[in-house]
Amino acid sequence: MKLLFIETKANVDVELPKEAVARLPKRLCLAASVQFVDKLPKLLQQLGKSGKKVSLLKARHSKYPGQLLGCGYNKLEFDEANTDAFLYAGDGLFHPEALLLGSDKPVFCYDPFRKQLKKLGREWAEKIKRRQKAALLAFLHSDRIGVVVTVKPGQMGTQAMLKDVFSLQQKFPEKKFYYLISDNIDFQQLENFTFVQCFVNAACHRMIDEYAKFPRPVINVGEVLKL
Repeated sequence: MKLLFIETKANVDVELPKEAVARLPKRLCLAASVQFVDKLPKLLQQLGKSGKKVSLLKARHSKYPGQLLGCGYNKLEFDEANTDAFLYAGDGLFHPEALLLGSDKPVFCYDPFRKQLKKLGREWAEKIKRRQKAALLAFLHSDRIGVVVTVKPGQMGTQAMLKDVFSLQQKFPEKKFYYLISDNIDFQQLENFTFVQCFVNAACHRMIDEYAKFPRPVINVGEVLKL
């Protein structure tokens, strides 16, 4: 089946109010979803005139400078030593939450539709990270592992590493791996595999947001491959 992905742009101005600019730290790294990424040059100019030192984020699998994908948090490229905080331009939390997972820097979000600036708390990200540490221990102590693999179109990042995914048995010969391959992941169906002691997520990395829906502990495959 042939697919056609069409980028759409938000018809909204991203210029920040003066009081919002005043709340921001001196050194910023800018990011936006694809709907707002074409507005970043204007935002760069505004912040530069206000005395801010600004750079653009480079995220894994992104097409444009400054573009942020919600699943690309495990490889964020930015000038960490010269960045006080991230500034995300766009609506919603899925994308900027990736910045919380991928770094320890503060994250500010500016919603161009509501003309509001807010700073995200780190509690959610720290909770996810604690769960991942616990899941990693569960993986190490489990003998029967269920590997969740997606063949859904568009999940190119995880599908590009399938060779590594299917080499887990060689990497951990003392464990038994069961590969569960599907288009869309149905959490209820995972409950049928009662013999599985721990799941390895080889689908979208942000499925860890739905940790509570998994019937067993779940760890992202990238974390397992680092062992």
